[in-house]
Formats: sequence, structure tokens, C-alpha cells
Amino acid sequence: MVEMANITIVLCTFNRCKSLEKALESIARTTVRESEEWEVLVVDNNSDDETREVVDDFCRRYPNRFRYFFEPRQGKSYALNSGIEKARGDVLAFVDDDVTVESTWLQNLTAGLGSGEWAGVGGRILAQWPCVPPPWLPEKEWFGRAPLTVFDLGFEAGPLTDAPFGTNMAFHRRIFEKYGTFRTDLGPGPNGKIRNNEDTEFGRRLLSAGEQLKYEPAAVVHHPVPQDRLTRGYFLTWWFNKGRADIREAGVASDTKWLVSGIPLYLFRRVAVGTLRWMATLNPSRRFSRKLAVWLAAGMMVESYRRSKDDAHKREKLKCV
Repeated sequence: MVEMANITIVLCTFNRCKSLEKALESIARTTVRESEEWEVLVVDNNSDDETREVVDDFCRRYPNRFRYFFEPRQGKSYALNSGIEKARGDVLAFVDDDVTVESTWLQNLTAGLGSGEWAGVGGRILAQWPCVPPPWLPEKEWFGRAPLTVFDLGFEAGPLTDAPFGTNMAFHRRIFEKYGTFRTDLGPGPNGKIRNNEDTEFGRRLLSAGEQLKYEPAAVVHHPVPQDRLTRGYFLTWWFNKGRADIREAGVASDTKWLVSGIPLYLFRRVAVGTLRWMATLNPSRRFSRKLAVWLAAGMMVESYRRSKDDAHKREKLKCV
């Protein structure tokens, strides 16, 4: 039997008052079943633009529908975790401040959670292109889609084998009570360097614990592709930071035997072989895809080295105690 639930949409924002207004306008047009209650909790992560004024306007226009909360600790995971704490719903849906949602998005995203079969659900994230994609962009490959926050597994609903993206996902509140919240050492932060994995790490945590996650293609959000992201430099930086975040999330495997300054030997081989493949490839998009793989591995090397130095420093401090 499907149970009805109260839903809180958690939207975290930082200095994006223009896109935030568009996102909230689309959410305000949401339609759900009459028996369901829902709210929107906007968590302002220390913005210094007109974010507060934008949210206050929606609070006036839609009384008891929109709420505002200020989180001064810089970092998206802090904002997400504050949203979880302050939410009133027993189902929490997450969406970003730079997307627009279809009117049936919330109903379609959360409908499957009432049965108790699924711990969480992720929907489709479709790109809105400002221009024709550049020829070097590996659009149909993982290396091309991920930095643009595209998540599209087709039109058939079913179980997920990988984590959904944070701009279109929902979970039961009890899942956070059981498995914890988002890791604050991951995700966008004040230094802007570690920018990844706060959302996908949580999804992988659930999958590793044997929880079932659903892919719901009927829950659609549209994500604009900013012009300034369509540069090689942006993609290279994103994948380098992704490599760092991967090591920060999972660390170096404990059974890794060969290390050089804390860096697994296989990463040296991966960079060397990847560089040769990149240099030998002529097709523009495939060539750039292989270059991105090298930058990913390089980021993993840098974070492995940093963690090794940090661990050594901690051991020295313990010796002095």
C-alpha cells in the first residue's frame, strides 16, 4: 500500500539570486496529489547578493509554502545538512538553484517512495545548451556529461546501480537518521578546490549498505549549460578535482602494496599510458576524453600525496605527546 507523505524540497544556494528566482518560479508551479503536503526550504549558504530578498518575495507570495534559513558555515554540505535538520517533511527532495523543474517533477520523483521498496530515487537531468556543443566535447561519454550535471539513463524506470546527482534526488528522512548526512569534507567549499562527490558519496554509501535506489525518468529537471563551462580549462579542472575528491572519499585501498610518497604505483602507470593514448589519438572528442582521464588520475595522485603528508604529520604530533 502506498503511503502519503509530507515532503520538504531542500534547495541550497550561494550568490545565484538570478537563477534562484527562475528555479523557485518553476517549483511554485509544482503539482502533487491533494492528500500530500509539501514545502520548499531555501538554505542560503552565506550569500551576499539579493538572495534573501528573492526568497522573502516568494514567502510573501506563497505563505506557508516557502521558508528561508541562513547557514553561515561556507560549504554546500553544511547547507545540505542544515536543510535536513530544519526540514519538516518525512521525505526530502533535493534540487539546485540553477535548474528549472517540470510541473510534475516532485510528484513523479517521490511517488515510488511510499511503497517502502526504495530508500531513495533519482530523476533525469537534461542539459539546456546555449549553443552548438564544441567539437572537442565528448558529449556522449561519461567524461563529457558529468561536469555539465547531466543524468539521463533513458526512459525506462528501474533500480540504480550508481548514485544519482544531487540536483534531482529524494530520500526518506529515516535514511539520513540511519546512515548519517552529507560529508562536509566533500563538495563545493570556501576554497573552491574540492568540488565533487558530496551527493554521489551518499548514494554510494546507501548502495554499499544494500539499500535500493530507483531511477525515475519521469521526474525531469532542466539544467542550463553556462557558456563559461564550455571550455577545455573548465573540464580539465573539474576532472582533476574529481580525482582529488575520489581519493578523499575512499582513500587509497588498504591492500595497495606499492606506494611512492603515498601515491599508488598504478597511478603512475595510468598517467603514463593515458598520456600516450591521448597524444596518439586524432579524433578531437576522443582525444580530449583521454586527456581528461589523465587529469583525473593526476588529481588522484595529488590527493594521495597530500593525504600521505597529512598522515605523517599526525604521526609526528602523536610522538611528541
